Amino acid sequence: MTNVHGQVSEARARLLATATRIFYTEGIHSVGIDRIVAEAKVTRATLYRHFPGKDDLIVSYLQEADRAIRGQVDAVVARGLPAPDTLRAIAGSIADGIRSPGFRGCAFLNAAAEYPDPAHPVHKAVLAHRQWFARTITEHLARVAEPAEPAALQFVMLRDGAMASGCLSDPEPICETFLLGIEGLLRTHAASASASGTAQA
Repeated sequence: MTNVHGQVSEARARLLATATRIFYTEGIHSVGIDRIVAEAKVTRATLYRHFPGKDDLIVSYLQEADRAIRGQVDAVVARGLPAPDTLRAIAGSIADGIRSPGFRGCAFLNAAAEYPDPAHPVHKAVLAHRQWFARTITEHLARVAEPAEPAALQFVMLRDGAMASGCLSDPEPICETFLLGIEGLLRTHAASASASGTAQA
């Protein structure tokens, strides 16, 4: 929601920033509307003017996280690197996130664990993000070799494992293992393409 000048409402931005911080660090179900209102320093009426219900606030939180990740990937793609290097750079940005202070795992996997019903708007927001990510990885892997879908699934699974493990122990060996896994995946995919080309010749 914007004001007459086309700017995002300060109250909405503050509510979303507050909810994002608390939802990510403490979980979603455990956080009540009263706490968000108090910490954002707004009234309940203001919250409900911008977000009709808590689910709307949660979906907006996930949409903001989705936009941030898409922005990171777009920045990598804009560098115009060869497809394997683009995928390495995307993996590197994921590893950087895991190493960052306050990392608490994947916001989307965390939300899905709290909202397992596929018909729920929160779960749908999670799936929309994951479908975009898988599609993006598939598109870049297709520039290395076909079929790209199985390798993209492996990439996503490696990412999920690293994100889930990265907040449980020292992130450095987890990131190293993840990046080595991506490197091995790219080499295997490229070797498979080379072998296929030789066979066809």
